[in-house]
Amino acid sequence: MVLPEVYLDAQIRNWVLVPISFTMFVVGVLRHFMNKLMTSTKATAELKSIREAQCVMRAGRLATNVGYIPHRAFRTKRYFFTNKETGALHEKIESKNDPMNPMASMASGQPADPSQLVEMMKKSMGMVVPQMLIFQWVSFFFSGFVVAKVPFPLTMRFRGMLQRGIDLNSLDVAYVSSLSWYFLNLFGMRGLFSLVLGENTIDDTAMMQQQMSMGMQAPEASKAYTQAKENLDLVMYRWFMPDMEGSCVNLLKQKVG
Repeated sequence: MVLPEVYLDAQIRNWVLVPISFTMFVVGVLRHFMNKLMTSTKATAELKSIREAQCVMRAGRLATNVGYIPHRAFRTKRYFFTNKETGALHEKIESKNDPMNPMASMASGQPADPSQLVEMMKKSMGMVVPQMLIFQWVSFFFSGFVVAKVPFPLTMRFRGMLQRGIDLNSLDVAYVSSLSWYFLNLFGMRGLFSLVLGENTIDDTAMMQQQMSMGMQAPEASKAYTQAKENLDLVMYRWFMPDMEGSCVNLLKQKVG
């Protein structure tokens, strides 16, 4: 079935599409500078906590990629981590809290740093309030407008994403509603903000994921150290390189044959 062509008036571009994009860009720039003003100059993570997390991550990488390094190199690296006297995974852990996740500290019964809670609340309000206001503004003034059309055909599954607020089955899926244009700008302006403001800018997607995972309790560093040390102790060394040539030949034979 061939759907009818819809011609978009230039006034819709001038008074709907451009104002939505321009407003969201200006609000994003203002949020960037407000976030700099509201965020304290105090470091959000202690150096020791970062070092602990990096140590666990390096030990996990060693256990996962053990077959790609020589046996002597593996023994040296495992000795560095698991030696009972000087091993990195045997160091004494002083702090049990994760300063990057104050909600996790509260869930575990540990007292959280009030300044961290205030910083978290500032970032949350700085993200939620402007986007709520813009969403209500778009819904109130521009509801039901068709503002753009993508230059390639799409399947019917994209209708719910590109035509929010328009219940019209006879309209081609390639057309974009005003409300969907708002969401496309919300998640698609990261590159523009990075170009204008630099790499150290606000990422709404990352902040939303952070808000969703706030209540999750992070494991204590001592437990993570113990788990990483046990994993390294149980690793059975087997070097993959001597068998790599035969594996590649067999893989090529399967692909060609």
